[in-house]
Amino acid sequence: FETARLNRDSDCFELGFVERELTPEPVMKLGIQLYLAGLSLAVPFPFLIGWVSIGAFAIHNWVHKADLQPDGDMDPNQVAVDETVIRLNDDLYWLYMAVDPDTNDVLHTKLQPTRNHYTAKDFMLELVEKHNLNESLFLVDGNLSLHDACRYHSLRFRYEKHGNRNSVERVFREVKRRTQAFSNSFSNAHLRTADDWLKSFSFAWNMLIE
Repeated sequence: FETARLNRDSDCFELGFVERELTPEPVMKLGIQLYLAGLSLAVPFPFLIGWVSIGAFAIHNWVHKADLQPDGDMDPNQVAVDETVIRLNDDLYWLYMAVDPDTNDVLHTKLQPTRNHYTAKDFMLELVEKHNLNESLFLVDGNLSLHDACRYHSLRFRYEKHGNRNSVERVFREVKRRTQAFSNSFSNAHLRTADDWLKSFSFAWNMLIE
């Protein structure tokens, strides 16, 4: 996210935990916004806002306490769905993601320890519970577990190798660029931390990019 794109109003997110913090809310919002603009799993940089010095771990904690994630109740015409491998410490996980190809908005993400018919169905269930997708057309690749999940939840789908399904590939590329050492690897992180990071990334992708 280029620094020039930091002109979005920070009121696009709410902080429900500020009563327990000493730092003024506007400073916290700006800190979170700056962190999201250069999001990586590495410990965020400390910075100064006016005369207030913000520590790196404080920013990191604010982001996780804010519980940022994509909005619900979207009703896209099409939904591009895919998964990619993410390394978490020494283990491989699967990142499932759904994207609206018309807007490039991320609709939902979920980090799973494996890829099979059950994890695909679980991801699709969370997705359809979060958004209005009864009339949406799902764009999937040759992954039969995604085909099966669409059938299981009575969703219309179409095999598409490129075309509009490329929208989710663009988001995957940015996720991999943002992870530590600019590769698709999370080091020294728990599953919950990585999953929270991915939700925060999706929020930033949707809300802070023009």
